[in-house]
Amino acid sequence: MIENQVQPLQIATPDGEVLYAWHVLPITKYIANEDYLTKEQNVSAAHFTDSLGFDLLSKDPNSCLVINFHGNAGTVAQGWRTDAYRSLSSGSPDKIHVLAVDYRGFGLSTGTPDEHGLIADGIATAQWAIDVAKIPPHRIIIVGQSLGTAVAAAVAEHFVQVSKVEFAGVVLIAAFSDMPTLLLSYSIGGLVPILSPLRPYPRVQRFFSGFLRDTWDTSSRITNFVRKSQKANLHLIHAKDDSEILWRHSESLFYAASNATSTSGLSTKQIDAVKFRQDLHEGGSLESWNADGKNKIAKWIVRYGGRSDIYGSRMHSLISRIGHNRITTYICVARTIQRIFEP
Repeated sequence: MIENQVQPLQIATPDGEVLYAWHVLPITKYIANEDYLTKEQNVSAAHFTDSLGFDLLSKDPNSCLVINFHGNAGTVAQGWRTDAYRSLSSGSPDKIHVLAVDYRGFGLSTGTPDEHGLIADGIATAQWAIDVAKIPPHRIIIVGQSLGTAVAAAVAEHFVQVSKVEFAGVVLIAAFSDMPTLLLSYSIGGLVPILSPLRPYPRVQRFFSGFLRDTWDTSSRITNFVRKSQKANLHLIHAKDDSEILWRHSESLFYAASNATSTSGLSTKQIDAVKFRQDLHEGGSLESWNADGKNKIAKWIVRYGGRSDIYGSRMHSLISRIGHNRITTYICVARTIQRIFEP
């Protein structure tokens, strides 16, 4: 990133927490205003609305916004995330702004994280974009990666259910169906299993799963979101070589969301008979469901998602194809966002 292209801001939540976030200017917009931006005195996060960056976001009728919810470790500045922000806006570098937020208890944000709190953070962030930045929902895409997919799904469900507000699209990258199911197959860094060694003992698995305080039932939330929506635009992207969260989770969510478009219910076989499928060769496969003519459910399974960034170089040589984090920087994500904004 270059000087003042990234600007910090604060977002207040209804329960009194203060979230630290980044606003990332699209590169073409930055270059057009570079002289002014580089001369602008540093504006504190608490006074972001007084900055030129805020004006470029809020006063341009063509501005589009990607709200990005990151995974379960680190901050908005961690690892591949800064590369991801460039990718998220690369489809239209003159108008796609990025808003990335740290949940409560992460980075410089106040509070202690739990499921209820993180969902409240996601809702507050989207509400800030609508009420303060004055970006209408049809120019906002909600993006989540890993844990962030559960937050994104809950945010989409909340707005369509409570306010009948629908965003331009929802993009879930490396999603999981729910936490109990995830823990049965999840491995830290693709190497250290959590509950999968107990798979032959379902009673024991259920015993340990019963202690979970946060269940993150994305499957139910996505189903409810699609049922309540008048024009759901849901995209699931997953790497087939992701050994932290297996790509089958996104496949399960695809079928759950597609089934939710029918009042009578649909079997997997019925969905397979009608869905559109495109073989992208080295790029993986793309499937979509639009049988009811109003809701679009898409699933892009890419063959390779890059390697994990949580280990050192020696470990990289052993697990060079763990596709969980770097996939967010790939063209599949940029292409999806660009096509949502410019169908």
